[in-house]
Amino acid sequence: MGPKLLHYRAWRGEFHSPLRSPWPIARVALDMMFRRRLFWAVYAFALMTFLMFFFGTYLLAWAETQAGSNPVRVMGVQQNPGALIHLLKARLKMDGTAANYRMFFAYQGTMVMVVLSLAGSLVVGNDFQFGSLPFYLSKPLAPGHYVLGKCLAIAAFVNLLTTVPALILFVQYRSLYDWGALDDELALAAGIIGYGLILSAFLSLLLVATASWLRRTVPLVMAWTTLFFFLRQLAGALVDGLGYDPRWRLLDLWNDLGLLGGACLGLEPVGRQPAGYEAALVLGVIGLLCVSYLNRRIRAVEIVR
Repeated sequence: MGPKLLHYRAWRGEFHSPLRSPWPIARVALDMMFRRRLFWAVYAFALMTFLMFFFGTYLLAWAETQAGSNPVRVMGVQQNPGALIHLLKARLKMDGTAANYRMFFAYQGTMVMVVLSLAGSLVVGNDFQFGSLPFYLSKPLAPGHYVLGKCLAIAAFVNLLTTVPALILFVQYRSLYDWGALDDELALAAGIIGYGLILSAFLSLLLVATASWLRRTVPLVMAWTTLFFFLRQLAGALVDGLGYDPRWRLLDLWNDLGLLGGACLGLEPVGRQPAGYEAALVLGVIGLLCVSYLNRRIRAVEIVR
């Protein structure tokens, strides 16, 4: 009887298409994050903005049902209660319009940055730091499958923080009030999904590239603070404070994403802003640089098959 080398057993399962290769990588990354209590704590804190919009809409709807027809005096002026509540809804951006969801996405931006900076080192950085990447690439996987799997996992985090809560707010408002024209409602829902897809595509690619470079949590948090906070303050100071050309606002990547997301919602830019195609060009160039860097970074890893 011949020796049994390494107890080898032939694969008896079913072979699938290579297009399904990114899914196991994404599944493992999501499982790693969902096992962390810190993630759920930060996620629960991130939902405070959603809860503000959610219960604020219910409160204003209840106030409308309780408001009478008799005018009330507000700051010495007679006001109709219904008109006053309608004005309050418009000012607070809780009126179910496209501007409502643009403001929600803008408010969620800070928490998205926090969650992604924490997730980047765990989901991507550890693969480079502890040598897990050669294990992935020793399998019949292309580098693109690895990058796509990680991007899918990060996109799931982005959508859990932005798109899914925004769609819940969309359904909630339509359940409290009458639905509008079908075409308008479908266009608004498509705009919300489009906004989420833009955030998911760019932020996931940028995070994978940044985490593969910095690897550790603290440098990654500092880099993301520079990209999405310091550059925002700098761009605001140059454009609003010193009156420079609005193109300087292109330094603010979150504002660039907001311009494209607002275009998906059919909204015009607020204030002095660069053109939408310029923001798309900046984000596209950064995305190409991330892809180029990841291609060189992953191909430099030594693999033993």
